[in-house]
Amino acid sequence: MPKQILVLALIIYVLSAGASYATFTLTAPSGSQKSAQMQADQGTPIEGEGSLLTINPSEPKDQVCPLDGEYYTKAEQKAWSLKRPLAVMIENAPDARPQSGLSSADIVFEVVAEGGITRFMALYYCDVQKFDTTLAPIRSARTYYVNLASGFNWPLYVHVGGSNVPGPVDSLGQLADYGWVGENDLNQFSIGYPTFIRDYNRVPGKEVATEHTMVTSTEKLWKVGLDRDWTNLAPTRKISKSLKPGSDWKDGYAGWSFEDSIPAKGSTTKISYDFWSGYNEYSVAWEYDSAADTYKRNLADAPHIDSNDGQQITNSTVIVMFTTEKGPLNEKKHMLYEVIGTGEALVFTHGNVTKATWSKKDREAELKWSDAKGNELKLARGPIWISVLGKTSTVAY
Repeated sequence: MPKQILVLALIIYVLSAGASYATFTLTAPSGSQKSAQMQADQGTPIEGEGSLLTINPSEPKDQVCPLDGEYYTKAEQKAWSLKRPLAVMIENAPDARPQSGLSSADIVFEVVAEGGITRFMALYYCDVQKFDTTLAPIRSARTYYVNLASGFNWPLYVHVGGSNVPGPVDSLGQLADYGWVGENDLNQFSIGYPTFIRDYNRVPGKEVATEHTMVTSTEKLWKVGLDRDWTNLAPTRKISKSLKPGSDWKDGYAGWSFEDSIPAKGSTTKISYDFWSGYNEYSVAWEYDSAADTYKRNLADAPHIDSNDGQQITNSTVIVMFTTEKGPLNEKKHMLYEVIGTGEALVFTHGNVTKATWSKKDREAELKWSDAKGNELKLARGPIWISVLGKTSTVAY
């Protein structure tokens, strides 16, 4: 190649690179704009933004949430009536704390995922209609969480991959067998950016490993549902024998029973338990606040804080559900908790404790609570936390 052509090519390269740099520099957002854009991409409400509904302060709260019995406004009810619940996997490794969004869940299930490490499946429906709510960090699926989620009539199940070791804990194979994959199964690996992003700065001042960085938001997830024709109504295409095309998710959903009036408050003010002996980083304690009529959650001897609002997580009902525990079943220390069948439970409301029975006749059946006489138990209205423990576990109260 002649020397003149080489020189000309070099000049063109330098000019084009300079033009590209200048264009990027002129069009790139400033530091504050970058921060705002990052927050927007992550679903984090920016100051002055993020509100979805304008609620008239005088509007009565007379609409019952199907999940936890709490009362909301008609505006919120209209919003949730066009959607179906989200069942979101959120991790609980110490390095993943504080989590985002647990205080906004209507129901939270807490179970060991592997090796004594607990994980949450949080259900979002009623309490997140006013604001697009950041959820983090999202983690992988497990068989028994899918079994619990199945009782809520095909919710949008949100996770990052899952256990896929052949055998009884193959959650990804399970999701495929049930017809969820590509439908109501919102797996990060099949969706990606911008619904899911990795935010390495999600905990200010804390270096966070990659596995603790996956972030999404309620509205982003419902947008995926909408794009797939999974609103409150199921798609009109045939998906499964157990799902009627075009049916509303609430069709046939009875839900739990809730109190019509508040009973006298009791004296059971402290509750504590371990999932596995010696795993103190996952030790749970609840303190009953009689004035607020709520249970304040403590984790590893400290208040369990939600990073979205910096406040301690509180719940109206706390349930401990005792099940058969099997495992570790493989080299990855995966566990299996039997959540289909029946067993004992402790139900805490208003400072009182009730020895109860849980039952779930099959995977798609609803989980039920009954008292010693076999009558359906009425729960307190408001957010519900359910911890699933092995049958030999001890609860102090």
